[in-house]
Amino acid sequence: AGLGLLFCILATLTGALWAKFNWGSFWNWDPRQTSIFILLLIYGAYFALRSAIEVEEKRATLSAAYAIIAGLTVPFFIFIMPRMLSGLHPGAKGDISGAGPLFESKMMAANMRVLFYTSLIGFNLLYIWLFTLRRRIARLDHQRSLYR
Repeated sequence: AGLGLLFCILATLTGALWAKFNWGSFWNWDPRQTSIFILLLIYGAYFALRSAIEVEEKRATLSAAYAIIAGLTVPFFIFIMPRMLSGLHPGAKGDISGAGPLFESKMMAANMRVLFYTSLIGFNLLYIWLFTLRRRIARLDHQRSLYR
């Protein structure tokens, strides 16, 4: 969940920069922007729930149940809602170009395409590095707890 929150924040920030370049302002309340804002609120509620419960077993149970329910909303907020409402992103309802998702269209300029794919690779490598680092730290914590 921590990595998910980090990457949701990174997506929001880089998306705001992209919006400024394309539409002239950092935030337009486009359906996709609103979706990621709602996802940030869901993450915030998850961490608030985890910090509000002191009994470890109860915290784990409630957090797991919340994470499952919250996870079920993600496809709606990422794939369905932005296509149901008209917006600035390609593929939104009422998109006059009819281009659909960005990957299927030729709407992106070549220099922006290079930037997009470079950042996509960079974010994936960052995720792999952070995930591996977190896994190593957890393994070391577990080994230290065995020797106490």
